[in-house]
Amino acid sequence: MFVQQAIAILDSGVGGLTVAKEVMRQLPREKIIYFGDTARAPYGPRTPEEVRLFTEQIVDYLLQYDPKMIVIACNTATAAAIDYITAKVSVPVIGVIHPGARAAISATKTGHVGVIGTVGTIGSGAYTTALKQLSPFVEVESQACPALVPLVEHGLYRSSESLEVVRESLSGMNASKIDCLILGCTHYPFLKDTIQQVMGSGVKLISSANETAREVSTILYDKGQLASGEEMPIHQFFLYGRFGHVSKDSHGMAGGTDQANAGRMAGNQALIFLNTTRSIWEHQQAGFYDPASLTFK
Repeated sequence: MFVQQAIAILDSGVGGLTVAKEVMRQLPREKIIYFGDTARAPYGPRTPEEVRLFTEQIVDYLLQYDPKMIVIACNTATAAAIDYITAKVSVPVIGVIHPGARAAISATKTGHVGVIGTVGTIGSGAYTTALKQLSPFVEVESQACPALVPLVEHGLYRSSESLEVVRESLSGMNASKIDCLILGCTHYPFLKDTIQQVMGSGVKLISSANETAREVSTILYDKGQLASGEEMPIHQFFLYGRFGHVSKDSHGMAGGTDQANAGRMAGNQALIFLNTTRSIWEHQQAGFYDPASLTFK
């Protein structure tokens, strides 16, 4: 029986879902296997060596599913590990930094680009390097925003406190000089409305998700590996985190083609996985997915 090869997408938590959503929108026939490492998020404050190790561990886990491509949908992991992972595996590996940089260069009219990201991403200088490779005279203003990822991971991105946290995090970003701002962490699109409110309408927000999905499509097309046929793929989402209350029964989902399970790991760690024909985004809208606890109702 033919088994469709999947696109594997990984992130430090739920942020990479912004990339998965866009890949699924642009390539609806492609099967997605997603892994979110919520147990060890955020990656931003960790050393490059730690991030590289975590990324390698996730990739090793995902390789058992024989993916045709790996997308590192985490800016911090892209900066720390993409060259290492590319040399380690035989399938194409793409990150989110170069796609984001390309989108910003296409969007800017003044040549002044802002970048916000985790401490690890900003400290690596990866965005500045990528932007100047594309346009040597571009001026780059960077700001680490370590308080933003926890807002998203704890489901507080729509809370009343999010505006104040975002405003404080962006206080060092000079909106009068830049005309576009790269959301250099895949968690940040969850906060895009609040970030736009703080930065003002004159600053265009750049998310790497759209450009990353386009790169996925281009590479698969060139390799003759785009999925075909009319059958809807069954996606798999894995969330690794601290769930003391996890049980298989409590995550059962009724109806449709959804099937959720939870496997106990060491201590209070659990790996929750969901087989579904819908995106996790749709589950959130339908009320199945609670980002505050990262569980399926």
